[in-house]
Amino acid sequence: MSQEFLRPGCRSVAAFCLVLAAGCSETSLDLAGTVELKTLELAAPTSEIVVELPISVGQTVEPGQVVVQLDTQVSEAELLAYEAALQAAQAALAEAEGVFARQARLLKSQVVSRQALDGARRARDEAVASVREREAHLTQAKKHLEDLTLRAHAAGVVDQLPFEVGERAPAGGVVGVVLGGEPWVRVWMPARAMARVKLGHEVEVLVTGLPDGLPGKISYLAREPAFTPHYALTERESAHLVYETHIQLVEAPVDLRPGLPARVKLRLRKVGG
Repeated sequence: MSQEFLRPGCRSVAAFCLVLAAGCSETSLDLAGTVELKTLELAAPTSEIVVELPISVGQTVEPGQVVVQLDTQVSEAELLAYEAALQAAQAALAEAEGVFARQARLLKSQVVSRQALDGARRARDEAVASVREREAHLTQAKKHLEDLTLRAHAAGVVDQLPFEVGERAPAGGVVGVVLGGEPWVRVWMPARAMARVKLGHEVEVLVTGLPDGLPGKISYLAREPAFTPHYALTERESAHLVYETHIQLVEAPVDLRPGLPARVKLRLRKVGG
């Protein structure tokens, strides 16, 4: 039947069928993305001066290795003060316990009243509370002192050391950045392909600067869609819905830098037999 004999509604259905057929005939995708690495930021707990940088940018670190050392003089003085306060509170508790024990013996001999024993009990309980408070303060002081030595939480490479020795880092300021974990690639999967990929789907990754492609597997598919980033697909598809997708690289070089452009090529599964 000639197209001129089709009613407007039929024309829309016919156009939709053509688009659907074109989508079903698609067998592969070529997606743009970037190489990513887990970023571990080391932040200063309080405003202190950087006194030592035992590791340089570009060096590898192991978990627990010191990356930045902040000044500990103030924290050490606070720790000594809390230790002294705890010792004083413990001495007061020992005295209060002795008084209570004596009042209890005298009450049995009817030398003192019940009110005197109750007063001694209250003084002992207050001394116990004081000791617990001083112990909490001491624990906090030890933790604060420990936090001034910033260590790597995982193995990786030191990427940034924003402050030099002698500079004062602000409270909460990032004083070191460690890149760790296995490199992966972030891409945006078009909605039309979501039913034809799955976790573990094998892909090929072409990273800018590397002569050969790298094998990879889909390790994450977002459940909620988003609009296509301007750089990910063509201009024609810039308003389409896509799903954030992570590609785990199987044999990535250990020195692969984050932020490198990459392209992911994959073949789509057949659906419905």
